[in-house]
Amino acid sequence: MNENTAVSIGKKTFVSAIIILVLLLVGSGILTQIVPMGSYDRIVIDGQSRIVADSFTFTDGDRLPIYKWVTAPVEVFFASEGIIIIMIILFLLIIGGAIHILNEANVLQSIIGNVVKRFSDKKYWLLAAIVFMFMSLGAFIGIFEEVIPLIPLIIALSIKLGWDKMTGLGMSLLATGFGFSAAVSNPFTIGVAQQIAGLEMFSGAPFRIIIFIITYIVLITFLIRYAKKIDVSKSKDIKTSLFDDSLNESSPKAVKWFVSLILLMIILILLSPVVPIISQFNLPIIGIIFLLSGIGSGILTGFSIKKIIASFSKGALSMSPGIVLIMLATGVKHIIQSGGIMDTILHYASGRVLSATPFMAVLLVYMLVFVLNFFIGSGSAKAFLIIPIIVPLMDMMGISRQMAILAFQFGDGFSNILYPTNAVLLIAIGLAGTSYIDWLKWVFKIQLIMGFVSIVLLWIGLAIGF
Repeated sequence: MNENTAVSIGKKTFVSAIIILVLLLVGSGILTQIVPMGSYDRIVIDGQSRIVADSFTFTDGDRLPIYKWVTAPVEVFFASEGIIIIMIILFLLIIGGAIHILNEANVLQSIIGNVVKRFSDKKYWLLAAIVFMFMSLGAFIGIFEEVIPLIPLIIALSIKLGWDKMTGLGMSLLATGFGFSAAVSNPFTIGVAQQIAGLEMFSGAPFRIIIFIITYIVLITFLIRYAKKIDVSKSKDIKTSLFDDSLNESSPKAVKWFVSLILLMIILILLSPVVPIISQFNLPIIGIIFLLSGIGSGILTGFSIKKIIASFSKGALSMSPGIVLIMLATGVKHIIQSGGIMDTILHYASGRVLSATPFMAVLLVYMLVFVLNFFIGSGSAKAFLIIPIIVPLMDMMGISRQMAILAFQFGDGFSNILYPTNAVLLIAIGLAGTSYIDWLKWVFKIQLIMGFVSIVLLWIGLAIGF
């Protein structure tokens, strides 16, 4: 099997992530002993719990027991998001097993080989097109977790084109995260937040499209400059070894089967914003499609049922360390919430916003969401938590609600591919065999650049009365 397309959580990534997450669990636990407990009143609207502004009160009660710091990663399975966490774990295991079968059948290698042959002389155009596709998935449809199955494929393609794993992660994971940040019609951030704020769904799209274009230009410039630095010494040897390797041959029927199902998956993803039932079950649908693609490819390649089961089991087992990472990452959030200090943090922050100048108020909202994303990865969950609080504050200060949503959007998106509490990030870099520290070093520069650009865009939005 070609190791470039093998899928497993790297040992280096796993160990470094475990150390970081354990430290974060302890740090979160210490916060629950220091920060005063408090809560907002909540009401249920359309089945969703929303905070009532100006209803915060400090509460008395026992502090979170220290043993809860240890049990939190297990308790998440019995919390309100337990079903979602189980679904993500099953999704991860299915993807690992299916891709292992596809590797054994040389389906992925065959597809990558054909792509490289066709675009070897236009590979920077290919890079630009792939980045645009992944950014669009995040910006227009709100796809993030669902790109995990495609990341190993893009990493392998990047390597075959003469680049490295970081370039592959940049073309897929980083592009999707920045698409989330530069969202135009993301239903899970822009859509939910605007509904809560009482704005027309996806209003303000022209300015958001400009933001998308600017973000795309910045990202593509960064990736192309990086790729060119490593291109000259690697490309010739890799392309020659690819074309001469007979192991890249695969059953044409298996390749057609896989491509057909991937096209079906893309169509369903594109339909998800307008077909609610697809949107609700995106993750299991994609998991089932990949399972069918792996099993079908194995059968069409001539594998026995026994070999298919063995191959799937091996691939799923290689992804099992990801379960531990998911449990620890979600455990950090669980400690903060069960410790009763999340609302207190929100209350203190909202007080600072109200006492600031308009521009500083917008920046504080940006930073507040940026920090909250460390504990709450879901964009829609953060919207229900924070929008009912910041919208009245913005109204009192004469700042438009669109600006509040824009600050929320930036704070939510740019941190998605930065925090170790984001299980999707850890799994994605784990598939590349990259440690979190190495990823942070690589992505830090572009994050600083986009941080500055986003602040400038917020200033422009405020100046033009967006």
